[in-house]
Amino acid sequence: MKALLVVGLSLLLTASLAAQQKPAEIPDAPSATRPLPPPEPPSPRPGADESNQGEAAPAGAAGTRVTPASNEPPHTVLDNPAANAEQKPAPPPMPPIKTVPAGSVPRDSETHEELYKIPVTVNLVLVPVMVKDNDGRMVNGLLPKDFTVLENGKAQKLRFFTSDPFALSAAVIIDLGMPDVGVRKVQQTLSALQGAFSQFDEVAIYTYGNTTGRVSDFTAVDKQLTAVMNQIKTYSGTNNGPPVTDGPLGPHGPIINGRPIDSPMTPVSTPPKMARVLNDAILMAARDLSKRERTRRKIIFVISDGREYRSTASYADTLKVLLTQNIIVYAVGVEGTAIPGYGSLQKIHLPKVRVPGTDLSTDAGYGNILPKYVGATGGGTVYSEYAQADIERAYSKAVGDARNQYTLGYMTKPGIGGYRHIEVVVHKPDLKVYARDGYYPLPAAK
Repeated sequence: MKALLVVGLSLLLTASLAAQQKPAEIPDAPSATRPLPPPEPPSPRPGADESNQGEAAPAGAAGTRVTPASNEPPHTVLDNPAANAEQKPAPPPMPPIKTVPAGSVPRDSETHEELYKIPVTVNLVLVPVMVKDNDGRMVNGLLPKDFTVLENGKAQKLRFFTSDPFALSAAVIIDLGMPDVGVRKVQQTLSALQGAFSQFDEVAIYTYGNTTGRVSDFTAVDKQLTAVMNQIKTYSGTNNGPPVTDGPLGPHGPIINGRPIDSPMTPVSTPPKMARVLNDAILMAARDLSKRERTRRKIIFVISDGREYRSTASYADTLKVLLTQNIIVYAVGVEGTAIPGYGSLQKIHLPKVRVPGTDLSTDAGYGNILPKYVGATGGGTVYSEYAQADIERAYSKAVGDARNQYTLGYMTKPGIGGYRHIEVVVHKPDLKVYARDGYYPLPAAK
């Protein structure tokens, strides 16, 4: 009985242990919607160090081969000849690359297209334009569409337009070759001349007669300019009339029967060389103005009777410098130029005349060359005034014309060809346009 009880307990214990054992998991069949999970990495062997990771692991169960440990997840390869036959050999190494795909070269690297690019330099040509009505009043409110600029007959596209006033760089030239009475009249108007400029302008003073002189360099309109004006008030003009070289008032002593009493020989009296070097004075001022800032409007303001005689520089050469540097000439004509009827001689070149006291003749120069300079550079007209009050009003009007103008700009190629003719057309009736006739382009920068 006891033996049967022991056998039953043994069977019951055996069944209980068998129930606790889990059956072996059978892997699911492959599914198109559920991919196989990646194999789990093998657990490291106890006591294995990192130096042995590159060595081959010992063989596992029969029919499998374990790959060496690496950073990639381990995988199992069946020892099946058919599976091994499906493995493809490694591809051969790539040959060296001698070309690159399009678009892979950096922008800063040279390409064939950049080697054949021809750079073209262009200059901005600025044209100051003054527009007046039939009564001589400035016309404001015009727009870029109201203007057309022609260069050598070809219309240009405007790239710049403004009607804002400009600060001035003004070179004032005073004629000391006039008779002394005319110089005195001009000296009494110098305070009004200084008052015509603003605090933002800069002014330089020049004088001329037989020679040219720079009285002061460019300075602001302040006490220093006032001191220069006071200095000019001490200057004198020439004697009235031609020099006396013969007769009882001549430089020699009394003469009896054509022979001087004090000397056995007839003395030869040479008159002083007279000159009115207006061209030289304008050229000196133009060279100084060429060094001033381009942000200022550059003008030459001449106070003279316009006579030109014996200058070293010619009118053509002086005008070329003015047009190249974009300098405008304004003028107030005094003395002879203000006399009614004298304006008919303003562009006439006088013939040769006899030098008093000699048998020589010389070129008399120009009667009045100021209108030629003013017209060619776009300064409008010469303000010819005789009375002191009229001269002072002319100062204010001329400086106002210089400051308040339209400024047009267009692009052009530099240094190609010679003189270029400019014509400015305003598409409004009954208006007068004042602008320079043309310019000489600067040479291209090297």
